[in-house]
Amino acid sequence: MTIFDLAGLSLRTVLNQKLRSSLTALGLIIGIAAVVILTSIGQGIHRFVLDEFTQFGTNLLAITPGKTTTFGISGATISTVRPLTIGDAESVGRLPNVIAAMPMVQGNARVETIGRHRRANVFGVSSALPEIWKINVASGRFLPEDDQSASRAFAVLGSKLASELFGRTNPLGERIRIGGDRYRIIGVMESKGQMLGFDLDDTVHIPADKALELFNRQSLMEIDVIYNPDISVDIVEQAIKDLLIRRHGFEDFTIITQNKMLETMDSVLSILTLGIGALGGISLLVGSVGILTIMTIAVSERISEIGLLRALGAERRVVFQLFLAEALALSLAGGLAGIAVGMLTVQLIVEFIPALPVQLAWDYLAAAFVLSLAIGMAAGVMPAIKAARLNPLEALRTE
Repeated sequence: MTIFDLAGLSLRTVLNQKLRSSLTALGLIIGIAAVVILTSIGQGIHRFVLDEFTQFGTNLLAITPGKTTTFGISGATISTVRPLTIGDAESVGRLPNVIAAMPMVQGNARVETIGRHRRANVFGVSSALPEIWKINVASGRFLPEDDQSASRAFAVLGSKLASELFGRTNPLGERIRIGGDRYRIIGVMESKGQMLGFDLDDTVHIPADKALELFNRQSLMEIDVIYNPDISVDIVEQAIKDLLIRRHGFEDFTIITQNKMLETMDSVLSILTLGIGALGGISLLVGSVGILTIMTIAVSERISEIGLLRALGAERRVVFQLFLAEALALSLAGGLAGIAVGMLTVQLIVEFIPALPVQLAWDYLAAAFVLSLAIGMAAGVMPAIKAARLNPLEALRTE
């Protein structure tokens, strides 16, 4: 019996038992579809998070107070660690290959104008923010390059905060009160949207030294640095480390590069996607039990057919190949149908739930399809061996 004869005979057998074949393949269809849908969600979240972190560019690094390997979490117990100062940020900004360095302090405060008030996120920064964070000014200008130890009381509003405080009125030149101090508005930022749930438009930017006074802090929360992308980050990192050790006396700070952060994030998200795919794989295992059960029952129901085949001269290997081919046909049909259902569901998610990031994970999709074929083969082996070992005379007696 040729391979085409085997394929044709096994296909006819599967098609003649439509209900049984459909129920058998249903387990694999659900399993493959679950893998496609879950890994697409995992891959979509993976890509979304990485895109969010890279929207400010990749030639970035951050300096935080506290040595993580010595003092635990970044910024721990300022009293035992020399604070990061605005002078540190200015010194880093003068290093070769450093394009700009920005001191940063962040907190939440009450923002008031005539007749309106609300709490908002307050960023204490410098004039380098538009260049470092890739945010442009929509109207007016950003904070000027003042002496960062005695800055003027200027404020720049995020687009959402400006709209809620002033409506359609031009806020430039108006006065607002942040905490207990008054500031003059000199600019409004373009809309930047959200980053990992944090609304960058619902903010107000003031000079870093004013923010230190507002939040009664001695240390900056971090110093953001943008460097020449043509230079290795290791060179820039070492230069910053040498400078701050000279200024502080020892290494009481942590440098976090964008590349290291992305590598860590990518590793964590890849494990998350793999775990999600494994959850979908459980359904595939359930489908394999279904194929094994149905094929075992099929052998018991077709003993006379097997005996007739053996009596007509079919060798044991032919009987084995026939039942194995049936199992593969069922797993192939289930795998293809599962992929189709999964891709259709992903497309429906894109259309009706656009806020949920999804992206087809083709490597997981291919792996799931190959796994479905392997499951069909594995589940069909034992029933096929059982069928091939039947004694032809004993099988014919069941007729």
